[in-house]
Amino acid sequence: MIMDCSKYTGPCVCGRDHELVTKKVVVEYGAMDNFDRYMADVGLTGKRAVIYDSNTYNNPWIKHIKADQEIVLDAEGLHSEKGMIEDMMKKLDSPEVIVAVGSGTIMDFGRYPAYKLGIPFAAVPTLSSADGYTANICSIIIDGQKKSIPMLAPTLVVTDLDVIANAPMFLTVSGVTDILAKYISIADWKIARLVSGEYYCPMVADLAQQALETMRRAADGLAAGEKPDFEAMTMAQMMSGLTMQLLNHSRAASGAEHLMAHLVEMKPPRFEGAHGMHGQCVGVGTYLCAKEYHRIASLPTPKAKPFQPLTRAWVDEKFGPLADGIMKENENDVLGTFDPQNIVDHWAEVKDIIAAIPPAEELAALYDKIGAIYKPEDIGIDPALADDMLSVSAAIRNRLTLIRMRRVLDFD
Repeated sequence: MIMDCSKYTGPCVCGRDHELVTKKVVVEYGAMDNFDRYMADVGLTGKRAVIYDSNTYNNPWIKHIKADQEIVLDAEGLHSEKGMIEDMMKKLDSPEVIVAVGSGTIMDFGRYPAYKLGIPFAAVPTLSSADGYTANICSIIIDGQKKSIPMLAPTLVVTDLDVIANAPMFLTVSGVTDILAKYISIADWKIARLVSGEYYCPMVADLAQQALETMRRAADGLAAGEKPDFEAMTMAQMMSGLTMQLLNHSRAASGAEHLMAHLVEMKPPRFEGAHGMHGQCVGVGTYLCAKEYHRIASLPTPKAKPFQPLTRAWVDEKFGPLADGIMKENENDVLGTFDPQNIVDHWAEVKDIIAAIPPAEELAALYDKIGAIYKPEDIGIDPALADDMLSVSAAIRNRLTLIRMRRVLDFD
């Protein structure tokens, strides 16, 4: 399947003009046989640097791409950290185009230097484990804190399903849970629009919903013992990534559930032993959010409380050495930009939005059948810390989610 990205660009009903750097997305069996042709189709020519990690480079299913320079990074301990990426950049020999071959981490090692150098890059995903391949956002660790910063989207994405189909299934399942997380992120965005007037694009929200529904059908097929639909699962991830590029931020694809994955990567006090792949951690976040959102919806209508900024004492206790960055992130707390009574006044509509989220029990049953991770203890977190995980992670990014709204709601 080849996706026509141009249909998402131009004037939109939301009042904005949407643009995409990505010209072509190819998801096919044997796609790498035509890689050079696809590069020429989108005008990617010139001196080519190709970046792999050692695991990908040595994978027998990977066809090495013609390159003027190959960079193979040691997979052991490799992660999206600004210092690591900038160290790699010192090895680059004046490329005119960068090709990143691998999974989500390697994509950041492609998009970050391409953005800094002002050159295009192409993405060759080798795992169907996350949704960032078509995004223009780089989620990297800067001074210990997970940050999502605007970067460069790939001009071309070529995914060979022969490679995807031969990856370990637990990695593919991680990608399934990353997309099923849109149950929460879409709900958070709709609620934020409702109570605060936050910008909302129906077209982008529909694209995120399409990605979610495509992945849910594929997940239900897996649960029923059907042959994995790798094309559908991969296309769902590509659609989700495009929502980030269309918005220039991750609002449609990342809500309260994703912040829990960032918590695992940042490892604040009491969560130092947390571990897991991005999609696995997001799966835990989705399950916990679904459980909490439905619990909240079952309670009587809350009362509004006055907004109070996060205190330095609380942030110091919860984040330890990361506290300065968290305080800076929350300087202009989004909770202070609207009247909390708006949440109460729209509570019936908030409950209607929550009703579209599957109950936690339904998600758990699905996850069990497909072998997905969703319990805190499966990623090294004490189940007794589940509610604290929700509250603490909500402070990582100044984004309006229902979890964050709990600070201005009284359910007693």
